Amino acid sequence: MFQEYDVIVVGAGHAGCEAAAAAATMGSSVLLITMNMHTIAQMSCNPAMGGVAKGQIVREIDALGGQSGIVSDKTMIQFRMLNLSKGPAMWSPRCQSDRVLFAQEWRNILENNPNVDFWQDTAKEIIIENGKACGVKTSLGIEIRSKSVVLTNGTFLNGLIHIGEKNFGGGRTGEKSATGITEQLVTLGFEAGRMKTGTPPRVDGRSLDYSKMEEQPGDEKPAKFSYTDTKPLAKQRSCWITYTNSEVHEILRTGFEKSPMFSGRIKGIGPRYCPSVEDKINRFADKDRHQIFVEPEGWDTVEVYVNGFSTSLPEDVQYAALRKIPGFENAKMFRPGYAIEYDYFPPTQLKSTLETHLIKNLFFAGQINGTTGYEEAACQGLMAGINAHRNVNELSPFVLKRSEAYIGVLIDDLINKGTEEPYRMFTSRAEYRTLLRQDNADIRLTQKGHEIGLANEERLLTVLKKKQEVNDIITTFAATKITPEEINPLLESIGTALVREKLPLAQLLKRPQISIAQLSGASETVASLLENFSPDSIMQAEINLKYDSYIEKEMLLVEKMNKLENLGIIENFNYDVVTSLSYEGREKLKRTRPSTIGQASRISGVSPSDISVLMLFIGR
Repeated sequence: MFQEYDVIVVGAGHAGCEAAAAAATMGSSVLLITMNMHTIAQMSCNPAMGGVAKGQIVREIDALGGQSGIVSDKTMIQFRMLNLSKGPAMWSPRCQSDRVLFAQEWRNILENNPNVDFWQDTAKEIIIENGKACGVKTSLGIEIRSKSVVLTNGTFLNGLIHIGEKNFGGGRTGEKSATGITEQLVTLGFEAGRMKTGTPPRVDGRSLDYSKMEEQPGDEKPAKFSYTDTKPLAKQRSCWITYTNSEVHEILRTGFEKSPMFSGRIKGIGPRYCPSVEDKINRFADKDRHQIFVEPEGWDTVEVYVNGFSTSLPEDVQYAALRKIPGFENAKMFRPGYAIEYDYFPPTQLKSTLETHLIKNLFFAGQINGTTGYEEAACQGLMAGINAHRNVNELSPFVLKRSEAYIGVLIDDLINKGTEEPYRMFTSRAEYRTLLRQDNADIRLTQKGHEIGLANEERLLTVLKKKQEVNDIITTFAATKITPEEINPLLESIGTALVREKLPLAQLLKRPQISIAQLSGASETVASLLENFSPDSIMQAEINLKYDSYIEKEMLLVEKMNKLENLGIIENFNYDVVTSLSYEGREKLKRTRPSTIGQASRISGVSPSDISVLMLFIGR
């Protein structure tokens, strides 16, 4: 009935879709197994993509040749660039998405890839022979063979949903959980744990009074995620902001004794940076209000997502508290919020390719690795799909360094440090964030994507043209001087020091008060220099000129760190023969199995003296 596939992907969420699309685009035959063909790429929680650091990840996925940026652009209903008041390293694109269109667009992409087949079923067991993953067995008793398997099970592994004192099995509301795989992997020697996440109630937008809320429109000139020719938004839908109050908090407290979180019925650890509303009230008892974002779920639906009100309290308590929020006095609830517990596998059990140490050709991606968020899942799926394809074809691993991408930071953090709570990406996690900006993801990564067969020729030519334009602008600004007569009126109007002699444009642009747009508006010379360049290239050149000293410092740090990253450790290195290692360091190194000295240095419990000992031993 089934052919032998190169790659089987189990689960069709954000990680599974990117994994299947990447492997298939690169030439592998792929079978995507999902429990429900109608929930492919479902946005289980917030209908939005991007945000702080997450937006950088989406642009990196796109730059490599992935699909999340394209899907987001085609299905967004609002776009905002966050943190524009800060430096470019902090600028983060975010969009509000149409939930239904997002899933439809992803399914269209997958169905239009001739190398992707589908099967609606539940994978119950992985077929393992001679220490290698060779396919899966399904709940229908079918054995499907493959050369590699990628697990992207999301919250479905032994998922348990909590609403007040009620709990029932499920991977998402209205969908059953998946059993069998955790139990099998544990018997094979894998370590498993439990995590928790949650979602807020959904309400009827027709029952809300928006006049009592603060409007949050999209950007006046909306940008987009993809570096391809997707179109920016011509119209947008607004989001809204309101707040809880002391009356809301008192009503919520009446349900605390029935809260699964406070009663101990939930054993898994929840996300630190996206706590439930009851957790916020409990932890921040001194605050008399918390922000609520009121977000539409699409162009043609009245359903509204109540961001900031994630909860697992009894539904009657949720409903009573909601109606005390300004604008929600007559709110009608579509469905209550709930918490969900699920199995995950500590990611220190993975290689930097996301292949497991224990079983060859078995990859984990997404929430199974302890992460939270669509973007974190999608980039892991992309990397797992790439490396599953490369494994099958006996090609070298594809790994991104911390200095090359937020994706590299995320995977490096997971496999070396692990996580005991749902991992979320932030700009602060990246030590080279001045280099890893959202505006230059294509320059950093598209050539790499093209070399592995994922980003097409058109993408490569586009980025090569951009790089040339940026270099031309920088060279021209360094060589072109502007007179005091031409520029002093602008300098005087913005309150910065006047110039007494001709000055190179590049030097003038280093002033924080001055932008290229201002120079172009004030000087016909500058305007004529820029008239043949694209806005993207102009912005890129401006950032490079303004921040060149900071960029240069980070590049020097990268060079120093790369010396450690280039010192490899053989896969089956015997740490027991290095007797001078500390006991904790030896145990952590044996468990994590780093591939370089650089990775070893980032493992919690491995001391600088352990690294020195290891370097001396390997040097000998």
